[in-house]
Amino acid sequence: MDSLKTLYHAHIATLQQRAQQVLARNKLDAMLIHSGELLTVFLDDHTYPFKVNPQFKAWVPVTQVPNCWLWIDGVNKPKLWFYSPVDYWHNVEPLPDSFWTGDVEVIGLKNADEIAQLLPAQRDNVAYIGPVNARAAQLGITSGNINPKAVIDFLHFHRSIKTEYELACLRQAQKLAVAGHRAAKEAFSAGLSEFDINQAYLTATGHRDTDVPYGNIIALNEHAAVLHYTRLDHQPPAKRHSFLIDAGAEYLGYAADLTRSYAAQSSSLYGRMVEAMNAEELALIATLKAGVRYTDYHLQMHQRIAKMLLKFELVQGISEEALVAEDLTGPFMPHGLGHPLGLQVHDVAGFMQDDQGTHLAAPAQYPYLRCTRVLQPGMVLTIEPGFYIIDSLLAPLREGRFSQHFNWQAIDALRPYGGIRIEDNVVIHAHRVENMTRDLHLA
Repeated sequence: MDSLKTLYHAHIATLQQRAQQVLARNKLDAMLIHSGELLTVFLDDHTYPFKVNPQFKAWVPVTQVPNCWLWIDGVNKPKLWFYSPVDYWHNVEPLPDSFWTGDVEVIGLKNADEIAQLLPAQRDNVAYIGPVNARAAQLGITSGNINPKAVIDFLHFHRSIKTEYELACLRQAQKLAVAGHRAAKEAFSAGLSEFDINQAYLTATGHRDTDVPYGNIIALNEHAAVLHYTRLDHQPPAKRHSFLIDAGAEYLGYAADLTRSYAAQSSSLYGRMVEAMNAEELALIATLKAGVRYTDYHLQMHQRIAKMLLKFELVQGISEEALVAEDLTGPFMPHGLGHPLGLQVHDVAGFMQDDQGTHLAAPAQYPYLRCTRVLQPGMVLTIEPGFYIIDSLLAPLREGRFSQHFNWQAIDALRPYGGIRIEDNVVIHAHRVENMTRDLHLA
């Protein structure tokens, strides 16, 4: 923990510098950052699983405790009011004493409503950053200072460049996720159901299903064609063709997001396509470098999908260039190449070109791409190309003017396999790319 303590100390120094800048730019005295509150289920007496405000956990690794508050002025030590009530119905977190608490002033908060009396009285020039606008208003925060866009944009833009502490946390999240993926692969090989494969994953990562950063995608056979499949059948299929797992893990609030696809028979067309997709994904990652716009890599991946269509004779009589230009690769990879990763799975500022919030939308041809940034050292991104047999997307191709170029018999034979997705998490450095996933030898 000593190394993490040192990294966290430098992390807080960086956040304090950013706070000084954004407060001065917006003529504010401080930021009041709220962890959030529990949300009660409608007409019931229990709450939804708590998900912390990501702007809160950017400062402190407190992810499970509602009703906490941070006072940030960029000069004095961050002040944390930590909610620790007297309660015999629920587990109560004690006041933290960990590697990070030396850099933060921690104050116990026994009653959530007492925060009004504990905060500094002068709040005219304080920005509230959090999910409960009504609570901010009760505390006397003016409406213009509740999640002000200029402040949020600044914080989001700079959060896309990770500190060394954040990279250390992201690498630890990778280790947890890789352990889960290995357990899931073994469970697939043993013939277990989607539900039981997911249980094996959670056990290996030490997570509950409410702790994973997003709902695990555990898809056997044709279910892999549903991009966000989360149903989890309890019975294994009569015949196993394929397995796609898109599942992550979290460490101190930071996420991993990994995907692998496996063939029951590696010699099948699908199995050979999985191997080819893996090679193309790695080849694309080898070309990543700072100073290049992310959209260029998305286009490059469509060129690689075109190459695969021709290699496996799924199309004929048309060039790679024409396949991309006419968007004939789009229905096979309808999502973006990837997205920023960090405190959130789909992390912030993917479209933001500067800290004033200048927005550059995804290209019209690829509306689901989640990043248009020029790559910079310190960015963390997913690279997750895919290839799917989705009937609703292929129907226009069957009826369109290029239909005769497609080998529909071979494409239809792939339908029981659903699709392929391979996803690694990478760090952009000044003169190299770090593949956190492959460094842990996840095949």
